[in-house]
Amino acid sequence: MTRRTGWWHLVLVPVALVFAVPFVQMFLTSLTPESEINRFPPRFFPAELTFDGYAKLFRDSDVLLWTGNTVLVSAVAVVSHLVLCSLAGYGFARLKFPGRQAGFLLILATIMIPTQLLMVPTYVMFARVGLIDTLAAAMVPWLASVFGIFLMRQFFLSLPAELEEAAVLDGCSRWTAFWRIILPLARPALATLAIFTLLSSWNDLVWPLIAINDPDAFTLQLGITNFQGARRTDWSLLMASNVVATLPLIAFFVVAQKQFIATMTFTGVKG
Repeated sequence: MTRRTGWWHLVLVPVALVFAVPFVQMFLTSLTPESEINRFPPRFFPAELTFDGYAKLFRDSDVLLWTGNTVLVSAVAVVSHLVLCSLAGYGFARLKFPGRQAGFLLILATIMIPTQLLMVPTYVMFARVGLIDTLAAAMVPWLASVFGIFLMRQFFLSLPAELEEAAVLDGCSRWTAFWRIILPLARPALATLAIFTLLSSWNDLVWPLIAINDPDAFTLQLGITNFQGARRTDWSLLMASNVVATLPLIAFFVVAQKQFIATMTFTGVKG
């Protein structure tokens, strides 16, 4: 079936271009010579292109190490969120046990606690167990989240309970029904949770800045921040580092955008 171009595309296309302009400007600036960046009036399209910013970034910094650390932290965060949040969300959506609603509301209420208020006790706890200045300090806070539990619970509530009842009548256990029937149907919600978790864990700066001082354990955002702060502002280098930090997120979202959009039509149908 051929898609029809509606009137709303006339609005969405200009809006999309507006959101794309900053990234295009960042990318072009990363390829602009330093002398041309500082000229006035500035040019949107540089007269000549150079890869000096990228060359200095990869030559003078440990950006590959930082990227590897960030990929590891984000991978652990995404996998643990998908496993733990889906299990917890399913439990609150389907299992009947005393205090289910009160427990869920109590967990949901923790969203109102400011993150800054938790940093000092979290640091003290991590210091006592020896996680400070290790990559694990950046991983543990991302093992699960209240938002992930809430998202998965809302999605599971939107699925008809008759699916599991039919599976149980056919001899499936609760775990088998969850693993083989419910979880495959939750792929849109899982993809959305993965996107949000990846964005948050990949861009996390404040907590690693507090908990990690070992250069070998720097994440990408922390490494770039320290690297830029140790020298004068080199705009081509600054924009090159931002491009390197942003491209993986854009690529991931492009791959998972269909699942993300599909989840928005299901999540929140039932309360």
